[in-house]
Amino acid sequence: MSEIPSAHTRRSFLATALLATAAGSSAYNLLSEQPAAATAGSPSPSAGDTAIRPFRINVPEKDLVDLRRRIAATRWPARETVADRSQGVQLAKLQNLVRYWGTGYDWRKAEAKLNALPQFVTRIDGLDVQFAHIRSPHPDALPLIMTHGWPGSVLELLKVIGPLTDPTRHGGRAQDAFHLVLPSMPGYGFSGKPQAPGWNADRIGLAWDVLMKRLGYNRYVSQGGDWGAVISDKMAHRAFPGLLAIHVNMPATVPPDIAKILNNGDPAPAGLSPAEKAAFDSLDALYKKNSGYAIMMVTRPQTVGYGLTDSPVGLAAWMYDKFAEWTYSGGDPERSLTRDEMLDDISLYWLTNSAVSSARLYAENNENNFNAVDISIPAAITVFPGEIYRAPRSWAERSYHHLIYFNEVGRGGHFAAWEEPELFSTEIRAAFRSLR
Repeated sequence: MSEIPSAHTRRSFLATALLATAAGSSAYNLLSEQPAAATAGSPSPSAGDTAIRPFRINVPEKDLVDLRRRIAATRWPARETVADRSQGVQLAKLQNLVRYWGTGYDWRKAEAKLNALPQFVTRIDGLDVQFAHIRSPHPDALPLIMTHGWPGSVLELLKVIGPLTDPTRHGGRAQDAFHLVLPSMPGYGFSGKPQAPGWNADRIGLAWDVLMKRLGYNRYVSQGGDWGAVISDKMAHRAFPGLLAIHVNMPATVPPDIAKILNNGDPAPAGLSPAEKAAFDSLDALYKKNSGYAIMMVTRPQTVGYGLTDSPVGLAAWMYDKFAEWTYSGGDPERSLTRDEMLDDISLYWLTNSAVSSARLYAENNENNFNAVDISIPAAITVFPGEIYRAPRSWAERSYHHLIYFNEVGRGGHFAAWEEPELFSTEIRAAFRSLR
């Protein structure tokens, strides 16, 4: 097949909105609600039900047997014809991971980790939202809602729960403690799958505000990377009463003039600082060489979903490609994450049959998520060196007008909480300290 011209690739990519999110819409006007008591064993809720119900994961054994059967029956493609990752996930690397997945990996360990948390489900705007709610032992803890991204899940946040909720046991101070709320986004994990269009990042942000107030938190902060950053930005743009501040580790800062140049495929303009030039080059490389996954999920989530839903190895390759690209590992994600950690996440997508429903979040949106936002409430940013692009402070200050914290650290990538939980936790404590 002939190569698509690079300029066309960039224009098509931006037109279909890589990692995109729709502008705020008044069509989703969720009302704040009073806290509801938890109920156990309640019947299927109505659309107006506000109950908070306990939740426990118990994947049927037959599903695990079927997964191993499918792995054993994999039909493998020929080996790549290059000596690097330029054609995608390398055959030997994936075969090694999948061989372990089918013979040595134990999903029940991941299930036990999740079930060790206080987990709940509640219905918001007609959809079940599953979440973990971990209260700090320190009574003055600051409520914090943290949102995962794609191809992540709540699993990528597990290692920061202890340091954030109980900092005195992890080298921190009691006054830096947080009550944590960790929801799975609609279409992800054990949350409900939207049955109609409309669940974009703005609508999820509205639901998160309802969730926090339903839990009794009238003052809180929000944090996220990847889609979690987009959702936090949307929440900040709406400036919900009680939302004190946000922290993001994938900020949206690209100025309009730079975004236009990237869209046109033109060279970097003169006069950029070294940090700005590095950011430009990273985004240019993303748009030219690494945008295929997003184009497919933005434009054809259903089509790509058939292969991801029917083949566990296809799903593993789709996700492992991003672990290799976005961890701070030089393309070898095992340097940042263990095999079990990656397979826990891949298995969660497989066992919940959420390849298509998660991909639809891309199709719901129509803005480039790296382009500058206009946010006036207090905001904090941590820049990790392995992020898709390293946002320069000069750009960040033009997007986040009340920047209370900005720091560039020396380790970690796109999955910062997963890769560097101690460093990430230190950053979150520092980011929100001025609000105490």
